[in-house]
This record gives sequence, C-alpha cells and structure tokens, in this order.
Amino acid sequence: MFERVLIANRGVVARRVVRALNELGIESVVVYSEADAEAPYLAEATSAEPLSGVTAAETYLDQARLIDVAKSAGCDGIHPGYGFLSENAGFARACEETGIRFIGPSPEHIATMGTKTTARQTFAAAGFPVGAGSDVVDESNVADEARRIGFPVMLKPAAGGGGIGMRVVREGEDIVAAFWEASRLAAAAFDDDAIYIEAFLERPRHVEFQIIGDGENVRGVFERDCSLQRRHQKVIEEAPAPGLDRALVRRIETDAVAAMQAIGYRNLGTVETLFAGENVGFLEVNTRLQVEHGVTEEITGIDLVQAQIKVAAGERLSGVLPDDITATGHAVQVRVYAEDSERLLPSSGRLSVYRPPNLIGVRVEAGYQEGQMVTPHYDPLIAKIIGTGKTRAQAIGRALVGVRAFEIQGIQTNRPLLERALLNDAFVAGEVHTGFLDDLL
Repeated sequence: MFERVLIANRGVVARRVVRALNELGIESVVVYSEADAEAPYLAEATSAEPLSGVTAAETYLDQARLIDVAKSAGCDGIHPGYGFLSENAGFARACEETGIRFIGPSPEHIATMGTKTTARQTFAAAGFPVGAGSDVVDESNVADEARRIGFPVMLKPAAGGGGIGMRVVREGEDIVAAFWEASRLAAAAFDDDAIYIEAFLERPRHVEFQIIGDGENVRGVFERDCSLQRRHQKVIEEAPAPGLDRALVRRIETDAVAAMQAIGYRNLGTVETLFAGENVGFLEVNTRLQVEHGVTEEITGIDLVQAQIKVAAGERLSGVLPDDITATGHAVQVRVYAEDSERLLPSSGRLSVYRPPNLIGVRVEAGYQEGQMVTPHYDPLIAKIIGTGKTRAQAIGRALVGVRAFEIQGIQTNRPLLERALLNDAFVAGEVHTGFLDDLL
C-alpha cells in the first residue's frame, strides 16, 4: 500500500481524495495555487504545498513542478483526480519513470483511449457496438465521408472531449467551413487539430458503464445515466439509468467489460455510450475517476476512490470488490456550478454565505468554504449534491431538498436550473435525453 500520496488537483475532487486517503491511513500531500489558498481541504490533508501562480497552466498543469513536489515530499504515489492531467499519458509516463506510481491506468491505455478513432477501432475489434463513423478526415475528404455516413453528422476532435470543438452538420450546410472551425478549436484546446466524423443521433440517452480492472480481471459496477447536459457538459446524473430495458443494459455492460478485459485494463474506467431506442453506440472511454462516481457509490456501497487507490497499489479485485456486486435503491446527483445558467456565463466572487445542508439521504461534496473566493481560473463546479433513496422519486426529492437548503450568496449559481429540472414532469417520469436541458430553457 502507499505511504504518502500527492493529490495533483483541487476543489471538490481534491477534498474527496484527501478523505479517502485519510480513511485508508495513507498520508496525503495536497498542492494548491494562490487562488486556492483558503480551500478547506488544505487543513484536512497531512500537509499542503503551495504552487506559485493562479492559472491552471502555471500550477495544476505544470507536470515538472508537480513531480518535483512529489519527490521532495517523499510521495510514492500521485492521484490526478479528474480533469487537468488525469488523462495525460505523458504525465502518467513521467510519474512512472520517476518511480512514483500514477493512480490511474497505464500510459498506454490512456493514450489508446485518448485518441477517439483508436478507441473506436479497439472496441469494434472486441465486438462492441460502434456506430457509423470515420477515421481522421481532412478538407479533401470530409464531405465525401459525411455523405457515406449519412447526415446529420458530428465533427469531433480525435484527441479531446468535454464537448470542445464538436460541430453538428446537417445536409445542405457547409461542412468544409464547419471542419475548419472544429479543427481550429481542437488545436487550441488539445494542441491537436485532428477531426473525425460520427453519425449524429437526435436526442439519445447518454449512458455510461463503470468498470474497474486490476490488469488481469475486469468487473462492471453498473451504469449511470448522464443525459442531462448543457453544451455537452453533464449537469445531472443518476444510477441506475431509468426506463431502459434491463436485459439490454446488462448485455452492453457485459460487452464493455469484455472489451476492457481484452486489453488488460487496470484501474477505474468508464465506457460511455449513446442509447437511441434499441440502438446502442460506443462514444468513448474515460480513463479516470468520473465526477459522477458518487451515485454508483451510493447504490452499491463501494468506495470507488479507495478501490482505485488499492488497485494502483497492486491489490487484486478479489480483495477490493465484493464477490457479488449488488445495487440497492436510486441516487441522483446535481452539479452546483458558479454560473449564470440563463446566459451560460461563469460567475466569480467571494462566498459571503456558503452553507451546505446536513440532511438525511443527502450527500454533499464541497471543495469551498464560506469566505473563500471563487475565481474564473478553473472549472466552475463548486459542489455536488447527491440524493439517495429507496426509489427514484425519493432520490429526486432528496436532491431537490438539498438544492433548496444549500445557502450560497456572493456569486450566481445554476441552482434555479437544477430546481426546474428536478421538478419537471418529464424528468420525474424518466423521459430524459441529451437535449432535455436545452428544451427546458
């Protein structure tokens, strides 16, 4: 097991990892930028190391500095959290070359799944359902490939995710102009302008499958529905996915496990798919801890962060997971963002009031505290609220109570949007799709 782990992240996930390490009896070293000097988890960690600067590039993305801090602090592991360097194969490789264990998959698996066209090919070879698509395209063949696949199509960065650079193109639109726009955005965001094409599904369900492997064996830990999104960014997630044919869901989970087993996957991973009726198509694999992991923890009782750490330390799944993984009840998570959700603009300022609720069946993960500044330098996520209940209706109700009881002043948040979504009749009925929130506004 690890003795001392550096947490190369911030906010909600840094606090979550600190607490997991504390429960495992592992010393934690958390880094922080000048903008995060007042964060509450600094006092919860064994020690905290400052990083001069405020931007992500100056601090949490500076690979050499992070490794230097880990070495000087005597760390034998680095936990990347999610975002930032969590899916950076170069960083994972640099950690390993330094003799520090990267708490995540191998650099090779990160690289394979980080290139979307390669990931599609890998899953197709394993027999997983993969929708119509292309290899990397250029100006000369983008129109022909789109016609072959059939409109509408989506142009997507081959090296990125998170909705950045995606463009939906319908028949009759200028696909070459859309290609150059997507390519420009991809280059700016991922330092790689490669674009490929996928068939675009209208209003599908976004369903992802949690898996965990130890390099020899892979197991599935049920699915999550992440359909409620804005600009391809998830806002509300739940487990299990409501209203789907359970036999179909279990079959896709079995196929996902088999595909990851075929490559000898190690650590946490999430196989993301789109459901459109009986049609299921591969989307991507996230080779990291997911923001929405908590809903799976709530219905299974499995601490995924601790499991991730144990597997990275060399433990086998037989000693990490129960023999029979079962799911009980339902869980709904909402992401509280510092933003004006009507205009989709980030909000910054000092949290004059920040009082998370303490309620039965409501789990809150918060990376801030009252009096702290929320700056525009990082992701706007300031808290996660998870409602858990015996039924989906009870879980929704508890999430709603949590949203209403969370006192926040000093910044704007998306809580009005969250409340409207949780009260919506179609959402309560489980009639969700990826365009749901756009329709709600």
